Amino acid sequence: MPAVPLPTPVIYVHGWLGTHADWAPVQTLLPGWTVDLPGHGASLSLPSGTYSLSGTADALVDALDAAALERPVLVGYSMGGRVAMTAALRHPGRFRALVVESASPGLSSDAERAARHALDDARAAHVERDFAGFLASWYQLPLFASLALEPGRVEATIAERLRGDPGELARALRGLSVAHQPSYWDRLGALPPTLALAGARDEKYVHIVQLMARASTVTARIVSAAGHNVHRERSAAFVDAVVSWFETL
Repeated sequence: MPAVPLPTPVIYVHGWLGTHADWAPVQTLLPGWTVDLPGHGASLSLPSGTYSLSGTADALVDALDAAALERPVLVGYSMGGRVAMTAALRHPGRFRALVVESASPGLSSDAERAARHALDDARAAHVERDFAGFLASWYQLPLFASLALEPGRVEATIAERLRGDPGELARALRGLSVAHQPSYWDRLGALPPTLALAGARDEKYVHIVQLMARASTVTARIVSAAGHNVHRERSAAFVDAVVSWFETL
């Protein structure tokens, strides 16, 4: 599949533990710009206010303004998808469209947020205490079961993640956790045109994106033979879904 640039800039935002380099397989097919989230890659030791969804979203928009990138398509995976929704809601009209991959509009109740706050605090402490041990357990979660279907994929992924700074990654998790995100379920209609993607093997997010598609602004697409990380497991299918959807706008 040859590279097919969209007629508008594309900005890619990775998920927790990743870096801008996670998008390399997609960028060969659909060129765009990438960023490192706070605490990831080269975005380290930033002002404390940046380590929040609102702070990250505002910093992203500031960077786009500085680069004169007007009304791009914002593509976000997992934590990056939640950043994308936050940025679009905080800055109406700033984005031509959104693509959110395996990302949640938020938790519905205070009880769910409190439970997730405790869970993510425990995860952050584990990262700080034993980063390698945390990664070994993290990639055993059912969410990432499809990675094990390709020999060596889990080991290669863990090796990549070990290049991160555990203290900074823990800081990012504490600040950008879905526990601190307001529920966007009732605000999905305020988003620009949005493609919500999930892998067919990721039952949790298949359900979430199908519920998101009840909003008039959201289109759901399920990518076969993929799990939570669609853009790395099936890069060409991910790009095909994005391009074919954008052509309908």
